[in-house]
Amino acid sequence: MSGALEELEKRGFVQQCSDLESLRELMNRERVSFYVGVDPTARSLHIGHMVPFYALAHLQRHGHRPILVVGGGTGMIGDPSGKTEMRKILSIEEIRKNEEGIKYGASKLIDFSEGKALMVNNYDWLGDLNYIEFLRDIGRHFSVNRMLSFEAYKQRLEKGLSFIEFNYMLLQSYDFLILNREYDCKVQVGGDDQWGNILSGVELIRRMDGNEAYALTFPLVTRADGKKMGKSERGAIFLDPELCSPYEFYQYWRNVNDADVIRFLKMFTFLDLEEIEELGKLEGQEINKAKERLAYEQTVIIHGKEEADKAMEAARAAFSGNGGTDNRDAIPSIEMTSQELGKGINVLELYSMTHLCSSKGEARRLVIQGGARINEDKIDDIEKVIDDSFVEDGEILLRAGKKRYFRIIVKE
Repeated sequence: MSGALEELEKRGFVQQCSDLESLRELMNRERVSFYVGVDPTARSLHIGHMVPFYALAHLQRHGHRPILVVGGGTGMIGDPSGKTEMRKILSIEEIRKNEEGIKYGASKLIDFSEGKALMVNNYDWLGDLNYIEFLRDIGRHFSVNRMLSFEAYKQRLEKGLSFIEFNYMLLQSYDFLILNREYDCKVQVGGDDQWGNILSGVELIRRMDGNEAYALTFPLVTRADGKKMGKSERGAIFLDPELCSPYEFYQYWRNVNDADVIRFLKMFTFLDLEEIEELGKLEGQEINKAKERLAYEQTVIIHGKEEADKAMEAARAAFSGNGGTDNRDAIPSIEMTSQELGKGINVLELYSMTHLCSSKGEARRLVIQGGARINEDKIDDIEKVIDDSFVEDGEILLRAGKKRYFRIIVKE
């Protein structure tokens, strides 16, 4: 159990802690339960969600117990933290469906077998709350002036903060109180935008029960180019393979900025720090070896070794510009008949049918800016018609930019 917090510090997870040294002493002498809450707002987690899950996985490996709280109750309201406008209110049916996606993603990193970790739903204790009693017993411990001092509420006040969102801090704090009472959970973790909410839970536990509890937050990870983690030209990089193929997932990590690769190896893999340090010594073109290792390790964790091997082989074949279709099977594709293709199809329409471009407008910009290639030949005419004369070895290989590929498989 000892060394767990040090592991997180060395890997760059620790941003703020309510009492770091006391928490370190606690973790060195006993097994501690940590919890993270996730509201089921989408059918899949994406990699921007994954920092707390990796941190909990490291803690579990050191003998501590993660608790995942699925926000079946809080998901009906929406957390204003980090949001510029009010979250869309979901139906109970949508929330229940999205919960499965959270379970799927979390189980890739956390072992829930034999009580090693718990998964609970806060609707179980929030769903039947008596509002008057809740205000009397819980609401009286919260200062509106102090709540408004937290950054999450400050940002939203400029655009308008609904009363329903204003209740979110109380509900999240109540979650922590219940978990402390029922499961002896002493630490809540989350992104640094959750600091105010988590700290309020710590204070509620102290005021109501006199128990020790801790707040621990992780940095909000952004890329070296300033963009949000987990976003690509095509949108979020989801863990669900139906929303983001293993090849696209692999390619996202393979294409990270040089300045990000070592930081991401520390946070998003379980490689030994000594090995990561050696990878950090690579320079120039050699840094691509570290990127490939990052992409491979991440894809193994989320999609399994078989899919990771296929994605790596496909990426190597696509980058090299040679290799048969057997090596490129993991590249996203659609099928067209030779009869369909024989009639000819405008290049903009063809690109907009793939994952490379979401619309003809996006395809037009790609062609005009010189980023479109078919079978390695540059396409610079927006009126270009693609027909069966472009077929090579039963397929047409489309490229967008330097590193994004798509296959048109031509069937008789």
